[in-house]
Amino acid sequence: MRPRIAAAVEAGLALAPVKTLPGAELSLLLTDDKRIRIVNRDWRGFDKATNVLSFPAVPPEKIAASPIIGDIVLAFETVAREAEVEEKSFGDHLSHLVIHGLLHLVGEDHETEDQAQRMEALETAALARLGIADPYAGSDPEPTQPRPKTVKNPSPQPAS
Repeated sequence: MRPRIAAAVEAGLALAPVKTLPGAELSLLLTDDKRIRIVNRDWRGFDKATNVLSFPAVPPEKIAASPIIGDIVLAFETVAREAEVEEKSFGDHLSHLVIHGLLHLVGEDHETEDQAQRMEALETAALARLGIADPYAGSDPEPTQPRPKTVKNPSPQPAS
């Protein structure tokens, strides 16, 4: 499992729009649903299990100079259950969620439709580097986490 995680981190960093210091560290905790529910409740105010949580060490604009990227917490049980339901291999789904969590650490998000499309494109490209199929092909957003409606804003977005 360690080589797969390392490969996912490498693929995600290669395509991340914000570059990190060579050798910058991140921690990855693989835990159970009970523990991630507690972390999600205590840090985000959501009293439920989730598949992945990310905790950036510094704001995105400071990541390039930081020796620490942040922390990724994954729920083994949820990852396994989702992989089975979605008929994906556990390893492929784990790789996807590692990349997803890593992109959050470097400032990517999916709060708006535009952000979600950008993040999904980065995830898909990173997964392709690993020979993993597009996890979004033919799928809709999870019904438990609908995307907010896109807000039409004519002002330019800040570059990241």
